[in-house]
Amino acid sequence: MSVLGQPLDRVDGLLKVTGQARYAGEYPTDGLLYGSVVSSTIASGRVVRIDASAALAIAGVEFVMDHGNRPPMAGDDEDYSDADAADGKPFRPLFNDRVLYNGQPVALVVARDLELARHAASLVRVEYVEHPWCSDLRAELDKAEPAPAELPEPRGDFEGVYQAAPYQVDATYETPIEHHNPMEPHASTVIYKEDGSLEVHDKTQGTQNCQNYLCQVLGLEKEKVRVLAAFVGGAFGSGLRPQYQLPLAAMAALKLRRSVRVTLTRQQMFTFGYRPRTIQRLRLASDAGGKLLGVAHHATGVTSRFEKFTEHVVEWSGMLYHCDNVKLSYDLVPVDLYTPLDMRAPGAALGLIGLECAMDELAERLGMDPVIFRELNFADSNMNEGKPYSSKALIACYNEGRARFGWDRRKAMPRSQRNGRRLVGMGMAGGVWEAMQMPASAKASLGKDGILTVSTATTDIGTGTYTALTQIAAQAAGLPVEQVRVCLGDSSLPTAPLQGGSFTISSVGTAVQQACEALHKRLLTAAASIDPDFASVTLDKISFTEGALVWGDKQLTYTDLVHASGVDAVEAQVDAEPDKKREPFSTATHSAVFAEVEVDEDLGTIHVTRVVSAVAAGRIVNPKTARSQILGGVVWGIGMAMHEETLTDHAFGRHMNHNLAEYHIPVQADVGDVQVIFVEEQDSIVNALGSKGVGEIGLVGVPAAIANAIYNATGKRVREFPITLDKLLDIN
Repeated sequence: MSVLGQPLDRVDGLLKVTGQARYAGEYPTDGLLYGSVVSSTIASGRVVRIDASAALAIAGVEFVMDHGNRPPMAGDDEDYSDADAADGKPFRPLFNDRVLYNGQPVALVVARDLELARHAASLVRVEYVEHPWCSDLRAELDKAEPAPAELPEPRGDFEGVYQAAPYQVDATYETPIEHHNPMEPHASTVIYKEDGSLEVHDKTQGTQNCQNYLCQVLGLEKEKVRVLAAFVGGAFGSGLRPQYQLPLAAMAALKLRRSVRVTLTRQQMFTFGYRPRTIQRLRLASDAGGKLLGVAHHATGVTSRFEKFTEHVVEWSGMLYHCDNVKLSYDLVPVDLYTPLDMRAPGAALGLIGLECAMDELAERLGMDPVIFRELNFADSNMNEGKPYSSKALIACYNEGRARFGWDRRKAMPRSQRNGRRLVGMGMAGGVWEAMQMPASAKASLGKDGILTVSTATTDIGTGTYTALTQIAAQAAGLPVEQVRVCLGDSSLPTAPLQGGSFTISSVGTAVQQACEALHKRLLTAAASIDPDFASVTLDKISFTEGALVWGDKQLTYTDLVHASGVDAVEAQVDAEPDKKREPFSTATHSAVFAEVEVDEDLGTIHVTRVVSAVAAGRIVNPKTARSQILGGVVWGIGMAMHEETLTDHAFGRHMNHNLAEYHIPVQADVGDVQVIFVEEQDSIVNALGSKGVGEIGLVGVPAAIANAIYNATGKRVREFPITLDKLLDIN
């Protein structure tokens, strides 16, 4: 039986539930010091003076580091790379006396324990010269400038077609700033070694990215820095870039020649990147039969003064549906905030809100069922690229999703369904995410004990990577899963890309598969040394199963083959690249999301009672962990639709609800029944595994489906997200 496609329990599950899994802020070491960050209280200006005398007077406070006494940094602002950096001059903590945003780290207090460090940090006094500033996107709209994004060229004649079309929609949708709130705060434990090298445990999605960053910023040799992230307590974009606690901890360790840990507070988790605020204008046109004639999507997003952060917000509107006249544009507005960063399904989660809500509005004007309208405009090719899809089972998603959901019970007229005093509504939306594959390396090592160890530098941010790679390795090597060990999260292991974009299994999983297949060649060579008959046998005649090499009636165990090789372990390492057969095709995952809501007619409160998410993502390596990913995406989508919003006090340029009490995220009571359908989809082109990834697709489309359901319940279109009860109080 194939191991792939089986709902295997998480291989790291026992470690996590018993507390044996160590996270970045939990690694013990002798003489460890603790750092506490002092944050700026202005949005723009310069530091004139830092008075740390009161902090240093406390016994146990070792050092207060600022821009004037930190270790040297290599080069200037632009002299280092970051695998997830935006265009511009990336921020470096304590680089100089400039203050670029409210909450910026301006000093680090280092003490013998965390409580002492935090108390001492509260005693540090900072004097500033304040400069003019603005943190409000709307106040700076006149300063919008084109984003440095490679947008598809306009096709057709949108303006002409739009003006002449019998059915039109022109609507503007707004989405707020949203902040990551993973369970594990960002932390770095830097263990200083006697030879001056650093062993760094960091909350990151890319150990090698962090290693490169530290080496370039601090002028360190690569062999002197090892970054580890064996376990990550949630990330989904917040750990793609090295966050500022990492260089602060490293600089303090180098300065003091001691081990240092810096853990950010929950409030400080709001002092780096976020999902950017956007204003999106959608203009759609169709003929009387429901065929899309024109699509225009213009987005304006917020960015920092020092970097131009761009996302793929509008591109989806040119590829999800068939349309010959398309115009896509994207502007940025720089403000005095930190640079935004990637947040689950970056760009798509925002752009699909605009597109799919506008599609619902146009379907209503046509008097057409929203699902039928989308089916009518199905695109079998990505018109942005001019390439057919390697596979696209979106029609099956529509069909299986609406059948499971009971879409035929939906009434098109708003306010037509009730449950007592609650208005009932049903809505749906489509979803799309690119199915990427990146170059990746992996090593497979088979020991004398018959245990296969697979290693690669990628991380597991809680998505089940350890488990999926175990299954891939077991299947490819011909071993039971109990005899496979997976080593991840170590910069010294074979090269791997950042874990993000739903491409880890496609990229690293392919490398693992190929490494295990390369191992077969070495085992066959060993077999020939035991039995000369194997010398003339080709690999295609051999089967590798249950820990043995089998040819006809001859069978040799892996342990015998390793012993015959005269080495402790038979090893193979490969560098996997995307197959060239992908090049003529566009590759993507797709989904159809159906949502039901109940809205209290008197109070305006909203409850999502049911969601059905039908997903086409190629081969599902582990349906149990994959389902968990889709469930998490749906919950996050409920948050985007109804809860999540970072509130900024523009009088100070400071985020106000910087805690889990006031930054609202969904809890169990907010989530109704969620059903996940994995639609059958065969794809031999996307990669050898046929897998497309599920991390992002579970989120895209969910907020729009809920918004459309709220309209169906109440008859009120709310185009400013999140849709909170105050926006529905006038529905009677």
